[in-house]
Amino acid sequence: MPTVAPFDLDGHILAVEFLGDTPFFANAAGTFHRLDGGEKVSEAHQGMLSCIRDPYSESLISGGEDGKVLRIAADAGVTELASAPRKWISQLAAGPQGAVAYSYGKSAFVRLADGTTKEFTEERTVEGLAFAPKGMRIAAARYNGVSLHWVGTAAKPVDLEWKGAHTGVTFSPDGNFLVTMMQENALHGWKLDAKAGAETRHMRMTGYPAKVKSLSWSAKGKWLASSGAPAAIVWPFQGKDGPMGKAPLELGTRANIMATSVTFHPVEDILAIGFIDGMILAVRIADSKEALLRRPGKGAITSMSWSKNGKLLAFASEAGDCGVVDIAA
Repeated sequence: MPTVAPFDLDGHILAVEFLGDTPFFANAAGTFHRLDGGEKVSEAHQGMLSCIRDPYSESLISGGEDGKVLRIAADAGVTELASAPRKWISQLAAGPQGAVAYSYGKSAFVRLADGTTKEFTEERTVEGLAFAPKGMRIAAARYNGVSLHWVGTAAKPVDLEWKGAHTGVTFSPDGNFLVTMMQENALHGWKLDAKAGAETRHMRMTGYPAKVKSLSWSAKGKWLASSGAPAAIVWPFQGKDGPMGKAPLELGTRANIMATSVTFHPVEDILAIGFIDGMILAVRIADSKEALLRRPGKGAITSMSWSKNGKLLAFASEAGDCGVVDIAA
């Protein structure tokens, strides 16, 4: 039976991520709390808006109401990467070779490891950022679609158009698909491997009762899990056309209690699902078998993160009742 080590914090916890075997909890107030032989606290921002794990290094990237973009190392050392006074940094992405992207207003910026910065301007506010898994390419989600920019060249961006507000963006691990979260309770996808001059194919993933705020790809990229329904909605991406013409799986269904956070196990096709009432389920894709990891708590699950070996699952909530589940216990 999994065991839960509770960790109560004051305030809204935006995100939790593991660096090594240490979970870091990002507090909207601007601090990082880590469980490393007891609670340790690091000051970072005057108000934190976003925090992500850098998939290419053992560090976190955070953005704040103070206009700062920071890198937090595994020893909790803080390095300032960028500063834009009086701007709010709510969108971040971490890329290869130490590159970091951030945005405010209609501009997306990519800061390279040597400190040089490139600016990419959109016609509308940038609402989401993602680096492609191959090559130095950045996607910027905006109203009516996504712009794809090659960072190292002056080539014109590729515009992927679809009417409506796109509020987040992710590449599939193989780079063949791009998926956005939309204001209209839907996901939209594009198949990117079209031949030059051929039209990019669209994927419409609709029917959600609420906005999708959490997405997670399975370890091998065969599945894309999403929140926004009283179950995790999991789309199949095994075939060359992705989910086109296929129905999604619905995992961890609960009558009318919304899933708010989803995250795939780093090795197995097992999905952790966090709900608005604080409950967490683990569900195996192969047979939909469920395991209760945590009973309902005080607030909605805002973020979850697996340790690298997949034995620990850290979770954060909007009410500050956080913790770490030991799956192997």
